[in-house]
Formats: sequence, structure tokens, C-alpha cells
Amino acid sequence: MSRMFHGPVCPCCPGAEPVLPRRAFLATAVGAGVAFASPTFAQGGGPRSLRVRRQVTGDTFSGIYWRDGRYDRGALRQLDYVFRDLSAAETTPMDPRLFDVMNTVARALDSDEFYEVISGYRTPETNAARAGQSRRVSTVSLHMSGMAADCRLPGRYGIGLARTAADLQLGGVGLYRADGFVHLDCGPVRRW
Repeated sequence: MSRMFHGPVCPCCPGAEPVLPRRAFLATAVGAGVAFASPTFAQGGGPRSLRVRRQVTGDTFSGIYWRDGRYDRGALRQLDYVFRDLSAAETTPMDPRLFDVMNTVARALDSDEFYEVISGYRTPETNAARAGQSRRVSTVSLHMSGMAADCRLPGRYGIGLARTAADLQLGGVGLYRADGFVHLDCGPVRRW
């Protein structure tokens, strides 16, 4: 399976060389600006795990992505692949704080179900195309920085998922009732 990694070097991957094509510049700039404004949150010292399934492809990840005080690079690469931009067939290093948000929300809901991921990373081109189709898509979306996911938890109402995430105040939360999903991100705390 061939993977292309674009974007800034992940803080948990020391020594990795950045690959920053021109089209990822905007996404990187947005992500860098938001990273300084986003809240930090502490989790317990135990392992952090995540269970995700990509809605369209069926690709899955189920396992521990953080243990012994550090992120597992192999697990993060697998997650990057699951969260890839399907339209452009492009992968980027996702911000691992997004996985922390998803893990924390799932724990707060006492859920061990797989998150169904509708959208993860988006190239600037993919995001522009979606923004051209719907005014609900931001032209400076955190999806372009690998900091956001549109998802749902089976057996949970979207409004309950969104309320729990908003109450935790870990990042952005958007409820898309008509589409049946919730937007989660690791940017500044806000809701819509």
C-alpha cells in the first residue's frame, strides 16, 4: 500500500523530515495559527486507544496509539491512512491531539464502539471543491491541517455526542443533524 505524507512534521515523530508541497502551505499555516490558540488537556497516564472505521472504505484501526508517555509512531501512521483524503488519495500526518479528543469523548460516553469516520484530512483542493458545493464548509477548515474529523458513534444520537464533546471543551464541535454526523477538532473551543 503506497502512502504519501504531506504537511508539517508531527511533534511526536522526532527526526522525521517534513515534506511540504506548495498546496499544503495553506493547511500548515492554518494549523500553526490554531495550535497556539487551542487548549491543552491532561489525560491519565495510562494507554490511550481508539477504534475507528472509515465509512466509505471500511479501513479500520483498533488499538493503542499512546503509551508510556509518548505516541506510538506506527499506530499514528495507521491512523493517518484511515483518515486520508479519499478524493485526492493523499495522506498527511494527522494532529494526534484529534485522537486524544476522540478518545476522551468515547471514554466520557463509556463507548467502546468504532467511530465511523466520514471525513478526516482534506487537501486544500478537496476542501475548496466542497466549499464550492456547500456554504457550510469552511474555506479555512481544520480538516486541511489534519486537525478535524466528521464522525458518528453507532448507537449514539449525534446531539448526545456533540453535547458531551462540547461539555468537555477540548476543541471545536459541530452538529450536522441532517447529515447525521458530528465534527470534532482539536482547535480552539467553539461550537456550532
